[in-house]
Amino acid sequence: MSISSKCFPLFIAVYLLSFALRAQGADSSLTPLREGLQTRAHQEYPRLFELYKHLHTHPELSLHEEKTGRRVADELKEAGLEVTSRVGGHGVVGVLRNGRGPTILVRTDLDALPVKEQTGLPYASNVRATDDKGAEVDVMHACGHDVHMTVWVGVARTLVSLKDLWQGTLVMIGQPAEEKGSGARKMLADGLFARFPKPDYCLALHVKSDLPAGSVGYVEGYALGNVDSVDITIRGVGGHGAWPHKTKDPIVLAAETVLALQTIVSREIAPGEPAVVTVGSIHGGTKHNIIPDEVQLQLTLRSYSDEVRAQTIAAIRRITRGLAEAAGLPEDRLPIVTLQEQEFTPATYNDPALTRRLAGVFRSWFGETKAQQVKPVMGGEDFSEYGRTPDKIPICMFWLGAVKPELVQESEKTGNPLPSLHSSQFAPLPEPTIKTGVIAMTAAVLDLAGKAR
Repeated sequence: MSISSKCFPLFIAVYLLSFALRAQGADSSLTPLREGLQTRAHQEYPRLFELYKHLHTHPELSLHEEKTGRRVADELKEAGLEVTSRVGGHGVVGVLRNGRGPTILVRTDLDALPVKEQTGLPYASNVRATDDKGAEVDVMHACGHDVHMTVWVGVARTLVSLKDLWQGTLVMIGQPAEEKGSGARKMLADGLFARFPKPDYCLALHVKSDLPAGSVGYVEGYALGNVDSVDITIRGVGGHGAWPHKTKDPIVLAAETVLALQTIVSREIAPGEPAVVTVGSIHGGTKHNIIPDEVQLQLTLRSYSDEVRAQTIAAIRRITRGLAEAAGLPEDRLPIVTLQEQEFTPATYNDPALTRRLAGVFRSWFGETKAQQVKPVMGGEDFSEYGRTPDKIPICMFWLGAVKPELVQESEKTGNPLPSLHSSQFAPLPEPTIKTGVIAMTAAVLDLAGKAR
């Protein structure tokens, strides 16, 4: 392959980079194609960094990503893709047809979180917005979606510039409302796989808050968990705190329920089957000497398999009802258990064959030390939905390191945790993170298109 003349000023830097990669265990047979890709990524970075700062400074909440969607749509149009906006809300779909070959979908998420930024960055968000409940909240890209969008745009630009090196169809989607777990379903319901080329593979990446920038991580099989939200109303018979014998105290019953729910994982789920039952909120009562009529609990449930999920939900219903009956409550005062189905996010299952293939690409590009197999986690991601349609399309989401390597080393040494995703202090290291993301995702697409090796 020939490298265009405008790339020559960076060629020496890329040449030296190839030696650095070899020294760290990367494949010593780096080809001109790979050197060209790295050159493109470095060349694009200044523009991508400006885009990143803009996106970070202008975050929008889930289902309100109008300006964000418009900006990334404009970026795809400028790159030369056919773009359709307002798919499943503020979703964006860009299509690049490049001859016969596989159809590969690359997804980014668009939305931010109701978090007040405390990173101290010169481009920190000061945005405030009105949420769906009418409350004014601070808004921040505390989960790295600004990095995801920036990498995504860089991948589109790079693949357009390398059109003579691959064949197939590229489908770039900007998805709304990932944080609410509904965006993928909305895009699918709006005809994502019917109105646009149906993918043979679906790819995505996500920053990782404890993985060094410049590296990637991968997980075969279950990578992220089922996520369920459950509301429980513990009902009783209120009264005066001095006459508890004339009441049915829902606060005591709620306390018993919280403790009893902890036995689901420890005593009902088979050892070796991951599951989490967390009571994240408990509210009841108004005054010291008043026993209230009810107490509200809010739970998050995590699991991997559909069977464990169903078992956990059934156990919650059984335990809450049984304790209430034991307390002498009548049928019309038994607890109300509400599963928030609209917020359910299914587990992300990375297709093993696809993941192993991409892991080989990453090891080839970055070396064994910077392409790591990591452990699955219980966070949730609605990217999973793209692999759960009747077509059973192979999907893979891989991790992108986003933290200064020395901070990761210090955390491992001292045991002091780093700011996590969704933290007000989460601040990715832009340059190596964005460059690595562009190279990794582009290399993955090129491999699937049959021209990366």
